[in-house]
Amino acid sequence: MNIKSLFKICLFALLIVACKNETKPDVAEMVETVEQDFSFNVEEFADIKVLRYQIPGWDNLTLKEQKLVYYLTEAGLAGRDIMWDQNYRHNLTIRKALEHVYTEFNGDKSTADWKNFETYLKRVWFSNGIHHHYSNAKLVPEFSKEYFNDILASTNTKLEGEALDVIFNNKDSKKVNQAKGVDNVLESAVNFYGPDVTNKDVADFYKTKKSPDPKKPLSYGLNSQLVKEDGVLKERVYKSGGLYGSAIDQVVMWLEKAKGVAENQAQGDALGLLIKYYKTGDLQTWDDYNVAWTAATEGNIDYINSFIEVYNDPMGYRGSYETVVQINDFDMSKKMAVVSGNAQWFEDNSPLMDEHKKKNVVGVTYKVVNVAGEAGDSSPSTPIGVNLPNANWIRAAVGSKSVSLGNIIHAYNNAGGTGRLKEFVNDEEELQLEEEYGQLADKLHTALHEVIGHASGQLNPGVGETKETLKNYASTLEEGRADLVGLYYLYDSKLQELGLVEDWRKVGMAAYDGYIRNGLMTQLIRLDLGDDVEEAHMRNRQWVSAWAFEKGKADNVIEKITRDGKTYFNINDYEKLHELFGQLLRETQRIKSEGDFEAVEALVEGYGVKVDQALHAEVLERNKQFPSPPYSGFVNPVLVPETNDAGEITAIKVTQPNAFAEQMLYYSKNYSHLPSVN
Repeated sequence: MNIKSLFKICLFALLIVACKNETKPDVAEMVETVEQDFSFNVEEFADIKVLRYQIPGWDNLTLKEQKLVYYLTEAGLAGRDIMWDQNYRHNLTIRKALEHVYTEFNGDKSTADWKNFETYLKRVWFSNGIHHHYSNAKLVPEFSKEYFNDILASTNTKLEGEALDVIFNNKDSKKVNQAKGVDNVLESAVNFYGPDVTNKDVADFYKTKKSPDPKKPLSYGLNSQLVKEDGVLKERVYKSGGLYGSAIDQVVMWLEKAKGVAENQAQGDALGLLIKYYKTGDLQTWDDYNVAWTAATEGNIDYINSFIEVYNDPMGYRGSYETVVQINDFDMSKKMAVVSGNAQWFEDNSPLMDEHKKKNVVGVTYKVVNVAGEAGDSSPSTPIGVNLPNANWIRAAVGSKSVSLGNIIHAYNNAGGTGRLKEFVNDEEELQLEEEYGQLADKLHTALHEVIGHASGQLNPGVGETKETLKNYASTLEEGRADLVGLYYLYDSKLQELGLVEDWRKVGMAAYDGYIRNGLMTQLIRLDLGDDVEEAHMRNRQWVSAWAFEKGKADNVIEKITRDGKTYFNINDYEKLHELFGQLLRETQRIKSEGDFEAVEALVEGYGVKVDQALHAEVLERNKQFPSPPYSGFVNPVLVPETNDAGEITAIKVTQPNAFAEQMLYYSKNYSHLPSVN
């Protein structure tokens, strides 16, 4: 499951190398060689900070391995526009018009209107569409429709009808609407469903789908759009010759090149099944691929590629296009493998009911990797960790792969200051704990969340998949449950026994301080005053924190302090908070195992949606002193192949983009494989 949030966290990746015989003609114009004195910061605009990341270990790869990474990266980029169209039906039309204006306008570029136009375009680029990448709210331009019409006309740019009007009106205001009491499918602008498809239509349609083997349920709806034709529901499948076929054919071409330089038989076989899946759209092949991919653990390169995470679907069926290519960080992976090696101990000693514990946790592999390229739902905003595959039966029978994106985490940690932290910590002790142990606590929480959390627990016999039983609450319940696994074990002497920490109490204290501080306060800087919490990960951090705060009031476990007109949360009893996290973990696993919709609805709606408006206003006011934006994302390194006279690749050079706009325009020029979609 992907955690694209507290860090946007869950991201699965296999390194993507793209080795093509020709270099893109204008690649030299948009890149510069990595300097020894590396700058992680690219630029800031609106609520966004754009960063760079390096690819440690690149020079240690063989040329064949570098080709694999290059081909996989090109495969990912080839499908980039799929994500844009999935996000909203007019995104590609709007982007094309905005980019044409941006490149052709010769008027006054010093005006506030033009600068606001540039900012709007950059926000659209960053979000892969006109809805905010995190809040899902439609981006609001700070220029008038009259001005926009003027610059459209002056650049001979055509944009009309609904695609023009929607930029300025209130229609399609939410990409994903998870509000209670509304028809979530009808009220969501995401392009997974036809305009007149309802929640009931979706539920009724998939009730009729029966897997050949009930113990191995297929991921119905994962790779299709559900529409009505003459009043009859029909799936438009993403595949060669189907929906998005022109882009998928390009993805397949690069995957076939990657298969030709696979590191081993298992990796090559898995790539072959992924190619077959793209060609046929067959969901049994998708499961066969995931089984093969999960078992292919040898080699220096790995990847994620396809329609995977379902957060953008209000009903939790359809996967967003996503790719990550990664290189193994051997030193860190060796250190962290101890977590996966003890997965059964963690399961056996968890506070879950015995009937909800797995008797045999199998096949959990954990690696720290360095990203070489990302696309689709993973770029520009990226997760920092991933655990896949998502199918519960594959996790139980075969296992899963977990990764932490080491170079992404490194870039985050080296691109900002500590001013905001100092504003919101309660005292000097909390600050010192965070500065000394915070980064280690975050890394361990990610590892425990991904490796132990998502792999733990089991459904009761006869209980359906969580997207069926828990519906629109499935994603936030799963992420909160995995967070709770991590939180429970972060305050446990077992971590010190395993050699992962030198002082488990202080690491655990730093982790608890940071989680409560973020869940109850600092994540609110991402919301506009008056907004409810809608994003799945923000919801889970709030309901976990708010539940623990309320249940611990009698013992003053977490104290709300007001000092000089400012609010702070101070943990008075870490032992009791550890017990509370265990109680909530037990309950969330029960909810998942039993498919208890009423309980998950009460938990999320009761603790995770509504915001204390007075506290929110205070947090926003206190945050005004910090210019650093609340969201970060990345430009990707550019892999530039060098060829001989015969067109054979002789070397691949890693270069860095000069600017965010240059990379976005380069991508649009070279990877626009969906000339017409709808």
